[in-house]
Amino acid sequence: MSNHDTTHPLYSPVELGGATLANRIVMAPLTRIRAETDGTPNAMMKEYYAQRAGFGLILTEGTWPIQEGRTWGRQPGIETKAHIQAWREITDAVHDRGGKIIMQIMHGGRISHPELTGTGRTVAPSAVVAPDPIRISSGKVDPVIPDALELDELPTIIDQFVAGARNAMAAGMDGVQIHGANGYLLHEFLAPTSNLRTDAYGASPEHRARFVAEVVTAVAKEIGAENTGLRVSPQHNIQGAIENDSADVLATYTALARSLKHLGLAHVELVHHEPEGELVQTLREEFGAPVILNTGFSKFTTRETAGELVEKQAADAVSVGRLALANPDLVRRWRLDAPLNEPDPATFYVGEEKGYTDYPVFEYSL
Repeated sequence: MSNHDTTHPLYSPVELGGATLANRIVMAPLTRIRAETDGTPNAMMKEYYAQRAGFGLILTEGTWPIQEGRTWGRQPGIETKAHIQAWREITDAVHDRGGKIIMQIMHGGRISHPELTGTGRTVAPSAVVAPDPIRISSGKVDPVIPDALELDELPTIIDQFVAGARNAMAAGMDGVQIHGANGYLLHEFLAPTSNLRTDAYGASPEHRARFVAEVVTAVAKEIGAENTGLRVSPQHNIQGAIENDSADVLATYTALARSLKHLGLAHVELVHHEPEGELVQTLREEFGAPVILNTGFSKFTTRETAGELVEKQAADAVSVGRLALANPDLVRRWRLDAPLNEPDPATFYVGEEKGYTDYPVFEYSL
């Protein structure tokens, strides 16, 4: 990719379902924990997202549809009228600057704590404790053993995702992304280490994929498949959702893809460290939907990597995490091959405006 490149396909438009993106650089969903304590977005969040309207698409941070699905304090929600109204101010600000924004809807499952859920419990497909400490108001504590969801509770969880999607569209979003990755509730159903069920939702790859498929199908029925996307992270091996058996992984995610292919989803975001590998490209074919690729947490998605993936047609778009966090004008910087701001990990989850809305834009002069 040359300097001052304006013709590279990375900067060309692409359609993801009902949304036409001005370029193929997507802001990945990034946990920032700056909402009010009741989950209501605020003016600081409005500025943060509006600053990044130059991305072809913004994927919001994971947003809970019901408090029992909350994972962190100050994580935003999309459950109440106040949530909807505050998110509407954000979507209006992004749209006013020519951007597109999609809400990631997320249920944390066992990666939570009763203090956060407000129900006296956490939930999961099976009563298997999460491996890592959970952060609550007093600091990090050991996770609790989650309640294994009963069969008659599963339709309620599906309804919660549907309500969250409906509320997101009422808030002016250009669509939603269902979070099926990174060890949270839906991924817990997919992974054999967190799903020990022996009923129709466990014990085989096809059964472990069933609940995720039902959630996505129900959301697509409510708001339209053209407004519905899904994020998955096969073999990401994070937060106890371990998937080491390659044959089982392929079988599980192929079953999921085939059960959803007929819908014509707006997009599938695949998180994997080998984006051009056989697994990812096989799943891309099986899902039959536009694919956003993300290389995971272990390394930055560079300008060169993103450009190559799109140019080789290995991806329809590429999502960028930490560089999007630190460079609100990343698309412009990449076009110009300009210097980049370095992200400050110390402010990822704390700091209010510091490390959030105060990263400078690039001042270019001829």
